[in-house]
Amino acid sequence: MKSDDGIPAEFVHDWAELLGEISITGRLLRRAELDVLADLGERAAEAGHHWRALVDLYLCETRRVWTTLPGVARAGSVGEAARAGEAVLTASEAAITALGAGHERAQRLAVRQEEAARREFIDDLLYGRSDPGRLAERAERFGLRLARAHAVAVAVGAVVYDEAHPLVRRVERELIGRFGERDVLLTTKGGRLVCIAPDDERPVLAAFAKYATWSGGGGREGVDRVALGRSHPGAGGVVLSYEEALGALDLAERLDLPGPVLDAAELLVFPVLLRDRAAMADLVRTALGPLVHARGGAAPLLETITACAAAGYVNAEAARRLRISVRTLSYRLERIRTLTGYDPGDALQRYTLETAALGARVLGWPGTPL
Repeated sequence: MKSDDGIPAEFVHDWAELLGEISITGRLLRRAELDVLADLGERAAEAGHHWRALVDLYLCETRRVWTTLPGVARAGSVGEAARAGEAVLTASEAAITALGAGHERAQRLAVRQEEAARREFIDDLLYGRSDPGRLAERAERFGLRLARAHAVAVAVGAVVYDEAHPLVRRVERELIGRFGERDVLLTTKGGRLVCIAPDDERPVLAAFAKYATWSGGGGREGVDRVALGRSHPGAGGVVLSYEEALGALDLAERLDLPGPVLDAAELLVFPVLLRDRAAMADLVRTALGPLVHARGGAAPLLETITACAAAGYVNAEAARRLRISVRTLSYRLERIRTLTGYDPGDALQRYTLETAALGARVLGWPGTPL
């Protein structure tokens, strides 16, 4: 016999014969018999049969043979029939529990194998460690078509995120609720939350940034910062976009950039500046090195250059940002001019100071020696 989903009779093993013996003796199932049933449950799961269908198969078989069981058919009284029935039901309950344990064991193993395969794919995708053709084939299994251009967003917070973290589940739930099942991959890597989406699905990444940074009630905290990489084609484009997002997060931490969401496209000047670190270090040393001789050190004057640039060289606004008086600001600008020889009031010399100040922040100067 077969169940509705086509489970063959081999999965009921010698269940009818076993019930016949139990209906007479009233004994419990032995450990070896329970182990056999657990193995059958595991095999059924591996064959793709559902747990409910397996239970239905055993219940149907029990019902089919019930009236022919020796202990029931030969019962001389209602009491004997009841005792035989109770023994059979007890055995059936134990059998279903054993079948369930085996079925669940197989399911857990399948989940672990799927998680391992997904994790291996994520590693290969983000690090570019696999053959592009083979990687594209594997990507379709996880909802990505690498023939399209993709962009990557990376979120980082005060805690380490893994697939089971409540924030990860919440963001995934929100994205699916808003956009449905699309060619989007949400995962974690290195304790960070990562979202990969096609170029024509950029609103998904914007929503990801919104949901990831949102702090709800009940102590639910969002991430500290999200960086969006640029869109690039192919499997290599995913790697490049991922590296851009990581680079943006690194710059944001080193430069203390404002805002929870960063776009790598808006920070392209920094990789350009740092392409030749030796040249940048030489510029910082030449243009700003004399600031170390100021009474308070180089840091306050370096901060002044940055604040003036951000304020568009409007002294009142720059002073407000620095929380100093306009008079103190004017004194600092004069000290910068005197020590460096560069005049912040001159457009070309101002650009040199700003570029050197950016380089100093990226290189960690003056805290880190050049």
